Amino acid sequence: MLAIVAAIVFGLGFLLDLVGVRIGGFSGMTFALLGLTLLALHQAGIGTASIRSGTSNWRGRTRR
Repeated sequence: MLAIVAAIVFGLGFLLDLVGVRIGGFSGMTFALLGLTLLALHQAGIGTASIRSGTSNWRGRTRR
């Protein structure tokens, strides 16, 4: 989920940088740094939703 939010923030920052607009003191670089922070949190495992079924199968199917 955080990776999707980071992609949206990167896109918004890219558009702001192309247009050269500053919104309330936030520039394109501010959005880029926020996106990098969100990606770092995603890589650290924060914000990931995983339901453990007790099996180590990578496809998530249970064996019967």
